[in-house]
Amino acid sequence: MPAGRLSSGHAEYVILGMHFPAARYRKGFFVVKYAILVGDGMADAPIDAIGGLTPLEHASTPHMDSIAARGRVGLVKTVPDGMAPGSDVANMSLLGYNPAQYYSGRAPIEAASMGIRLAETDTAFRCNLVHIEAGRMVDYSAGHIETKDAHRLIKDLQQLNTDARRFYPGVSYRHLLVLRDFPQGGLALSPPHDISGKPVAGYVPTGPGDTILADLSAEAHEILAGAGTNRARAAAGKTTATDIWLWGHGKAVSLPTLGERFGLRGSVISAVDLVRGLGKLAGLTVRIVEGATGYLGTNYAGKVAAARAALDAEDFVYLHVEAPDETSHEGSLEKKLQAIEEFDRHVVGEMLKLQDTHNDMRVLVLPDHGTWLSLKTHHRAPVPFAVAGAGIRPDGGRVYCERAAADKPLYEGVSLFETFVNGTFS
Repeated sequence: MPAGRLSSGHAEYVILGMHFPAARYRKGFFVVKYAILVGDGMADAPIDAIGGLTPLEHASTPHMDSIAARGRVGLVKTVPDGMAPGSDVANMSLLGYNPAQYYSGRAPIEAASMGIRLAETDTAFRCNLVHIEAGRMVDYSAGHIETKDAHRLIKDLQQLNTDARRFYPGVSYRHLLVLRDFPQGGLALSPPHDISGKPVAGYVPTGPGDTILADLSAEAHEILAGAGTNRARAAAGKTTATDIWLWGHGKAVSLPTLGERFGLRGSVISAVDLVRGLGKLAGLTVRIVEGATGYLGTNYAGKVAAARAALDAEDFVYLHVEAPDETSHEGSLEKKLQAIEEFDRHVVGEMLKLQDTHNDMRVLVLPDHGTWLSLKTHHRAPVPFAVAGAGIRPDGGRVYCERAAADKPLYEGVSLFETFVNGTFS
């Protein structure tokens, strides 16, 4: 083993002028490349229509199975007790941060991604463009509205901007509203993807400030009803954005970086502002991929190319694919199977080719949470992971799915990340 020294209070080794944290020295070599591949919402419950299998069991996933065979399978609890099973909380866990300590709301994380600086008096809200008809949530994404159309509609809504409220355009149906001096505490909001097909009357905001949100939503409805972009979408047979839906509110958040905590330099690759924002807060480079949509047929090749470029220059990459989650919210088994198989073929398979040429690399594949087709929303149950690469001893498994992980060790999200980077899997 090379001689170690102390630097800034942390043990490290210096080899040929390169600095490595001591905790990353394993069995005669350094683990210097890490890739976390996230198929958002892949996990699910058994489904009668496919013989009591889950979509992960039924789908063709030879590359995720290969990781299981090369390494280990386990379970991870990404949602702390008492917290809602959202992608915000779950991805924060997977990046090694305890949501119970750091989480303040979804929208502030997305604000960080968009470069929106929140003052102490600001509250950020996620602002979905949705389609409500006859009092029901018909489509939480306004037909997965294209970003160019969405930006035109948000520009229309910006006529409502004042010094105390501002709309900001995001990606597809996902946007932000920032309110100044909004009442704090006790406001109950519901994610629109949790109420697909349901009457919205039982899910409108309740609590301090609810009248402010109701009035603003009513004004937005009137503007959207007369918007030229919506008329054009209707004429083209596309779903219109009839309303805004406000949720995920919170105050500004800050995180210690992964560089400060683990000596990692890395990148995040995702189509959604939430994951980009978490990466930015964690001190990662946000790599933007043209054509990354957050849905089926996204630019997988571009994402993998970005991941390869990241690992050429850095230690760590967090590559996130949204499509399994979106198709689950739609309740489409066929589309979810397609999303899982696309992720396995175009992302996991291509990243394994890179690992084959780097014996100093670890790969971890998993969902952030389950999104159950039967519910069309997230579930808090622990999810399966598979990990392989430098220093990982195979546990004899052959496939990756919920059933294969059922009797395996259970990790908390934070401990899984720490073990992936610094530790030895038991």
